[in-house]
Amino acid sequence: MSETVLLGDSVYRTLLERILDGRLAPGSALSVPALATDLGVSRSPVRDSVQRLVAEGIAVTVAHAGARVATVSAAELAEVMRVREVLDGLAAAEATTSITQDGLRRLAELVESEEKSLLHAPDPSTDAVTDLQFHALLRDFSHNTTLADALRRLEVRAHLFGTSLWSRQRHRELAVAEHRRIFEAVEAGDVDAARRAACAHVASLAVRMARDVSPG
Repeated sequence: MSETVLLGDSVYRTLLERILDGRLAPGSALSVPALATDLGVSRSPVRDSVQRLVAEGIAVTVAHAGARVATVSAAELAEVMRVREVLDGLAAAEATTSITQDGLRRLAELVESEEKSLLHAPDPSTDAVTDLQFHALLRDFSHNTTLADALRRLEVRAHLFGTSLWSRQRHRELAVAEHRRIFEAVEAGDVDAARRAACAHVASLAVRMARDVSPG
């Protein structure tokens, strides 16, 4: 792989990380010159990375204003979560049949870390990223590249909706308990239970997110 491609991938990952941890919030400008200066690279890899984000629906191009981090409406979120419910279930089922002992160890460590974090005050940014890491591991362990790519885009779009759920202790407890159920089904080798647990997790999350933005 060429040095140019490696640099481009690095810039893309950096921009995506900043979007996920909130440093580049929905609606934020993605100025190629400013980002290139900030990252200490030429404009070319930044321009390519921004175009890649646009192609993936994570950013949008605004007339006379350049690219910006995308925003997601409540209606779009509902669509994303309905699709995620099906695909997350499939990812959990496929991961159950293909995960290794090392993979199980990594999932277990992440869930245990989430459970320990519940003893401390909410850190919405960290909690949201940890949640994404859990789902990233699960989809990667499915060893289904097409499925993993689709889920990654959907997960980022759901994240862009930006509810305040992770600032609420009860949501944190529910989400971590749901992750624990998914992990235990995967560990037990129960394909149907893993699928059901993952589908139920996303369905419940969708309801909680909808409630979070409902008036009153």
